[in-house]
Amino acid sequence: MVALVQTVAYLGLEARPIEVQCQLSPGLPRFAIVGLPDKAVGESRERVQAALSAMGLALPPKRITINLSPADLPKEGSHYDLPIALALLAAMGVTDAEQLGDWLAVGELALDGRVVPSPGVLLAALHASGQEKGLICPAAQGAEARWASGIPVCAAPNLIALLNHLKGTQRLPVPEPGEVAEAAPGPDLKQVKGQQVARRALEIAAAGGHNLAKIRTTRPLFEVAEFEAELLAAIKKRYTRPGRKRRS
Repeated sequence: MVALVQTVAYLGLEARPIEVQCQLSPGLPRFAIVGLPDKAVGESRERVQAALSAMGLALPPKRITINLSPADLPKEGSHYDLPIALALLAAMGVTDAEQLGDWLAVGELALDGRVVPSPGVLLAALHASGQEKGLICPAAQGAEARWASGIPVCAAPNLIALLNHLKGTQRLPVPEPGEVAEAAPGPDLKQVKGQQVARRALEIAAAGGHNLAKIRTTRPLFEVAEFEAELLAAIKKRYTRPGRKRRS
């Protein structure tokens, strides 16, 4: 049996669908993750195993293979922890594999089984909305996910509470949509006195959406002044002949 859980890969401002496949087969015990995982995804093995151990579960003495499909797309980030753990639990028969088909999962796992925030939940919520699926995410990011779309959001504080919610023995609260806080006003160019050329360059770049290279010295100004004074003194000594008098 192959258990399937849906998640996403983040490519810039785009989320690509990823299917997490888990298979348990006879053979020497091992836990392998394939499908172009980066180091953070590869380390998911240790986090998932520790989280299951915190729940009182041990890995089955079988060959555990996790495939992140499509296999030719690089997978980066710790948000694969939760879907990998759910796919493994479904393959072990701890949770209903068919029920997970209605959800898309993202989230990092702590060693004690907590579901901790991971970057990109906003993109995951928008993608889940387009796929007409619910989103399973960390409790701390539930408000952000609800603000992004009107899909069902299961904001789980830990793995045990999530499993109980899926089984119907515990009901997690529905997160309220978050509110966008207004950005605090930043510095204003009208506060700058003088520097007309620099101000005009900044205003033109901002108005036209142009790139701007900011170059400055890392030394304090008084050190720069001292350095320039020493440099001028050295130049004066170099080009002043000994014993030569200035003409009046």
